[in-house]
Amino acid sequence: MDTKVRPNTTKKALSRQIKDRNFLQPIGFQFSVVRAPKVSFFGNAVNIPGIEVGVTEQPNYLRTLPIPGDMMEFQDLSLKFLVDENLENYIEIQNWIRGIGFPESLSEIYKFQDQKDLMRQPDKSTMNLYSDGTLQVLSNISLPKFKVQFRDLFPYSLSTIEFDAGVSDMEYVTAEVIFKYSLYTIEAIGSGHCP
Repeated sequence: MDTKVRPNTTKKALSRQIKDRNFLQPIGFQFSVVRAPKVSFFGNAVNIPGIEVGVTEQPNYLRTLPIPGDMMEFQDLSLKFLVDENLENYIEIQNWIRGIGFPESLSEIYKFQDQKDLMRQPDKSTMNLYSDGTLQVLSNISLPKFKVQFRDLFPYSLSTIEFDAGVSDMEYVTAEVIFKYSLYTIEAIGSGHCP
């Protein structure tokens, strides 16, 4: 029995190993939404959403077999942000949601539609409802490593603001906005490596 390790096999195994052994840090990010720069500046937590592909089942005489589907689903993008004292960033998102849903009158959506500065809209859309967003993931020395680009973002949920006079330590008010989007991509910046 030959127990020698062949050089080509070793090289192939080593080439598949992770080259950068540094770990991703949860505080290393910068997030921006074109339509909501005030929220972007105060963002203190964001996620790279999960992704799923549907599964169908094929009956078999022994057991049901899972078969990969063809429809992908992206989980929601969540952004937590510190609320500024004048509520500017909170109102920025609230106005966006009100413009989409026009809760009081149609004039709200018309006013919202007139805000066309820097907004890229999907090709098939004539309505000004969306914005693009970018999450830059930073390295352990705070240099941009990757960017996650979100297309056609729109907020559909904004959390409440709670006031509590019984808080013993100073805690700043935070809010959370949850976005839907059509697609996101992850791209390397500089020396980053996307497999």
